[in-house]
Amino acid sequence: MLIKRVVSGSACAAALFVMLGGDVPALAQANAVPAARRDTAAEERNRAFVINFYDLVFNKHDLKATEDMVSEGYIQHNPHFPTGRAAFIEILAKRFKQNPETHARIVHSAVDGDLVWLHVHSVGGPQDRGRAIVNIFRVAGGKIVEHWDVVQPVPETSDNDNTMF
Repeated sequence: MLIKRVVSGSACAAALFVMLGGDVPALAQANAVPAARRDTAAEERNRAFVINFYDLVFNKHDLKATEDMVSEGYIQHNPHFPTGRAAFIEILAKRFKQNPETHARIVHSAVDGDLVWLHVHSVGGPQDRGRAIVNIFRVAGGKIVEHWDVVQPVPETSDNDNTMF
């Protein structure tokens, strides 16, 4: 697993906000937590916890880890997955059985408080170009309690020379 950089989520949000024509001071006033009050050790524990979870579940297909690391009342924002840990495990068990070669490489990760972002290259097997995925997990009480994602197929060609990763 490769982790290229760790960036504060507030810094990522500020950069995106500016690119979209926003005002950094307004964003900073609304979302920034003074550095002296941030618990960076807790943030790093959250980031390490989510990275470990992702590797165990999506690379090793260890669904027992899901039982231990995801809350029973897990809230899912992906419209193709129902809410709840049991439903999440059931869907993953079917997917892993249908496609045992599926795996993911974490390319970037970031954390902001209880939110952890993973930028992932997920593939179903050797012939699959894969998907670029940004996952956002919320961690509370030592478990993953909420998830959002944005998924984009990796195209065969590109209008530029940049990689998606």
